[in-house]
Amino acid sequence: MKNLIEELRWRGLLQDIMPGTEELLQKERVTGYVGFDPTSDSLTIGNMVPIMLLMHLQKAGHKPLALVGGATGMVGDPSGKSEERNLLSIEQINHNLNGIQKQLEKFLDFDCGDCSAEIVNNYDWFKNFSFLEFIRDAGKHITVSYMMSKDSVKSRLEGGMSFTEFSYQLIQGYDFYYLYQEKNCKLQMGGSDQWGNITTGTEFIRRKAGGEGFAFTAPLITKSDGTKFGKSEGGNVWLDAQKTSAYKFYQFWLNNSDEDAKKFIKIFTFLSKEEIDRLTIEHDKAPHLRLLQKELAMQFTSRVHGTESYELAVKTSEILFGKSTKEALVSLSNEQIEEVFEGVPQFNIDKNNLAEPVSLIDFLSEKTGIFSSKGEAKRSLQENAISINMEKVKLEDVASKDMLINDKIILVKKGKSNYYLVKAN
Repeated sequence: MKNLIEELRWRGLLQDIMPGTEELLQKERVTGYVGFDPTSDSLTIGNMVPIMLLMHLQKAGHKPLALVGGATGMVGDPSGKSEERNLLSIEQINHNLNGIQKQLEKFLDFDCGDCSAEIVNNYDWFKNFSFLEFIRDAGKHITVSYMMSKDSVKSRLEGGMSFTEFSYQLIQGYDFYYLYQEKNCKLQMGGSDQWGNITTGTEFIRRKAGGEGFAFTAPLITKSDGTKFGKSEGGNVWLDAQKTSAYKFYQFWLNNSDEDAKKFIKIFTFLSKEEIDRLTIEHDKAPHLRLLQKELAMQFTSRVHGTESYELAVKTSEILFGKSTKEALVSLSNEQIEEVFEGVPQFNIDKNNLAEPVSLIDFLSEKTGIFSSKGEAKRSLQENAISINMEKVKLEDVASKDMLINDKIILVKKGKSNYYLVKAN
């Protein structure tokens, strides 16, 4: 059986590990789980590390469980948090769980015999568990001093912490015990910020079942500038195309620094060490080609959004950076064009103003306002600095309704990178 721990170690995906875990994974097929918090109906790039742990577990011949926290989502995990979180209703949580389940199905194999992945929801075993039953059957096995010793608790004591969040580690710990009893689950994985909650689960198994639970964690991934992985200037990078488009998703991976790309290619792909070493050598010969970043962007965008969306993301990127043609531009929808050029100056024009051809000088100045004067527009045209819809234009050319893409949009570019979007109404 493949040495899972050794594989994770060289990839930079291993931080804490409980004694005996590596030996267990070498000895038998193990059922292991990771928990996902249903705070949204979509997972983010930040969830990719625990997802990768489940995928590596399955590829090594073991059985992965993805636990979606229908119950714990109603409480709120204090780990890594500085303040109390808003609690969700059952309806919100169920909606979120459905979205998360669909996304997990893109990464895990749910039909491969003994190694088939499974999704479990801890609300199923907590919904009929009364408070008195819980403090009697679970609470008595873990002391207050043990709970207080956890970093996730100590870091919050000064600012205040509700009993609700304080009890979170009991609930997560009980999850591990329940899965140990009902699913023969002997392993829990997660980020290093979950180590305290995870070890509470192994205590439950030891004290309540007289058994032994095992665990390991991955480090919290940061970028070379010290910032948290998984964020962009616009906030979270989601796995849902409605929240983060395939184009923006592709760009997230493409825009990583060389240093980060060398780190992330190990963490977020299944390329072998030999393949990564070869790709890194090629990358270093011509860093400007961004081979590592393109490999990351290709692998993840294709997996999350599909091959067709990946190819469209490449096409739109080439358009944005001036490496494409008019044919590629007109193949996009208006929505896609506006998304690619989000943030560039936009100008509105009455479509009737293009009913008859007008000089480009008038179009660029009076009709749209892209240039503040006719003189400025004329100079740019004489300098051959203007492109319309990815094609160079000359002073004597004219603007007309034939220029409208999808009867709506005209793209103007000045120089190498100054874009202007004209929308006809």
